[in-house]
Amino acid sequence: MFEFENAVSVSYGETTDLVADSAKNFSEQFIRPYVMEWDESQYFPIEALKKAGKFGFMGVLIPEIYGGSGMGYHEYIAIIEEISKVDPSIGLSVAAHNSLATQHIYLFGNEEQRMKWLPKLATGDWIGAWGLTEYNTGSDAKGMNATAKRQGDHWVLNGTKNFITHGKSCDLAVVIFRNGEKGDSHGMTSFVIEKGTPGFGSGKVENKLGMRASETAEMIFDNCIIPDSNRLGAVGEGFIQSMKILDGGRISIAALSLGIAKGAFDASVKYAKERKQFGKPIGTFQGISFMLADMATEIEAASLITHQAGEDKNQGKNVTQIGAMAKLFASEACVKVANNAVQIHGGYGFTKDFPVEKFFRDSKLCTIGEGTSEIQKLVIARNLMKS
Repeated sequence: MFEFENAVSVSYGETTDLVADSAKNFSEQFIRPYVMEWDESQYFPIEALKKAGKFGFMGVLIPEIYGGSGMGYHEYIAIIEEISKVDPSIGLSVAAHNSLATQHIYLFGNEEQRMKWLPKLATGDWIGAWGLTEYNTGSDAKGMNATAKRQGDHWVLNGTKNFITHGKSCDLAVVIFRNGEKGDSHGMTSFVIEKGTPGFGSGKVENKLGMRASETAEMIFDNCIIPDSNRLGAVGEGFIQSMKILDGGRISIAALSLGIAKGAFDASVKYAKERKQFGKPIGTFQGISFMLADMATEIEAASLITHQAGEDKNQGKNVTQIGAMAKLFASEACVKVANNAVQIHGGYGFTKDFPVEKFFRDSKLCTIGEGTSEIQKLVIARNLMKS
């Protein structure tokens, strides 16, 4: 059977290949047997994430001194891809843990904060969450209502965050609160809140179309008091920090999109070779073969731009534009590929007996999470006008 991994024309090194094989083996052993069980029951498998930590997948970009794997973005992309080819829900959770909460502490925490929290997160002993979104402030983060008020050497946090990955089950959350006026990009501050802190709780767990094994929930703060030592960076830097975190997070979603697209594509090629109509494999008919050709081309292009964003990130370059481009292109391609995969499977593609039904449901989130496609276009256009 032709698999897309054999069609990729660019190699990113022996280490990347070895890491990809490790992620593939992990996914086959610890995820594939349970994919539909987790999806049907909307079960969040914390044990799988902790096992991922043992493989080094929960602190991929974190230096070894803090308990991480000390790898770069090519390896990170490969890990998210391979896991997402089997179950995008787990790929999403691994990506969110790495690129949001963990990365935020690494990039903006002081040395004491890094040594306190990163070893627990990077090894998967603790699961992280990251809170920016609110009910009325999805794309308009500067209009957030959740507030932080300083009282001496402590802060009092109030408000609700929603659509938070691991919002209920996390051991630690990095959350952005408003300490100034609405609309002020320098009026928000980031804090670390540990599970069990009085006043920090969870609310509704979302019942979702796809990505059902990745927990999405409300985080509620009701007069939650934390010490100033839990503040990340300077007062008023929260929004600026968040935009930098999202730059890297968009590469994560591009990698997630690639995994979904490749999983759906591989299933489609297999089916097109096995399914016969009029005495021939359906893949020999022009309508199906052209569809497969378009899918392969979109995936190859998405892979190249995603890894280019990863390479720029490795080199310390500004990835605001290339990250948005990668996320936009890969996520939109992912939805198209998943849609075509269902079409190729015909009636069977509409059943849960074949994996493309789940890839189709999971794919749509990639065009929404960490900035919708429309927001990516806005980011790209604004950067073009600056040049």
